[in-house]
Amino acid sequence: MLYVCPTPIGNLADITLRVLETLRQADLVAAEDTRRTRKLLSRYQISKPLASFHEHNELRQLPLLIKRLQRGENIALVSDAGMPGICDPGYRLVKAALDEGLPVEVLPGPSAIETALVASGLSTDSFVFLGYLPRKQGELDRVLEQAAGQERTAVAFESPQRLHATLGRAAAILGDRPMAVCRELSKKHEQVLRGSASGLASLLPERVKGEIVLVFSGSGRRQTCPAAPGSAEWLPPGLEASIRKMIKAGLSTRQAADISSSLARIPRNDAYQLTLKIKKEADNATRSG
Repeated sequence: MLYVCPTPIGNLADITLRVLETLRQADLVAAEDTRRTRKLLSRYQISKPLASFHEHNELRQLPLLIKRLQRGENIALVSDAGMPGICDPGYRLVKAALDEGLPVEVLPGPSAIETALVASGLSTDSFVFLGYLPRKQGELDRVLEQAAGQERTAVAFESPQRLHATLGRAAAILGDRPMAVCRELSKKHEQVLRGSASGLASLLPERVKGEIVLVFSGSGRRQTCPAAPGSAEWLPPGLEASIRKMIKAGLSTRQAADISSSLARIPRNDAYQLTLKIKKEADNATRSG
């Protein structure tokens, strides 16, 4: 049987009793980083054979592990942290085992995604996981624009080296939408900062270290005071008609939103949401016509 075993995302005490029992009974532990896994096993006085299984060798190791499973061996799959297969090696092995009709059991356990989501204080009713954010600015902008159009909360992984650049793009595309930067979750220097992208960037040091999870608020609005010029719910007369003209003239959603935000003096994200809504209505009218 293949056992998918989530491991602590930071604090080694967060491992479950069930995962420990499974590791003790396994014939082999397939690990993303054998050195890191050896430390975990040593902490709980577990001695088991280890097999390296990471993104650079998984295609080579895959048939070997499948053969061992077919012989009736129990293999525990672990990654560096959290649930194997979520932005970590494991998906191909799970799929290959299932394709061969071999039993697979996934154990529950620690996850940086849910931990950051709840810690952010943002809506947890529905969310989307974006994985690791793209390195190239154009691709990053497209992902952030998709997040801007989402009513659901969005969760993403980012490297500390690119965090400031990503917050800069998030400020430009998402405006003052609430978000959270979660760093070193469950570790000694855990930090959760909440605010807007531009505000959070000013709170962070120039060089950031540690594992980073970003959480972006969805586009749903919660008005807590009467609307006023420049607020999220206030729209100047004629703005919608102007946006329709810009779209009809061939401007992209992003260009029309930038112009509308500047002219109407409203948050860029509110202009983007309104422009997106008007463009969808125009597209639907064209298709039905």
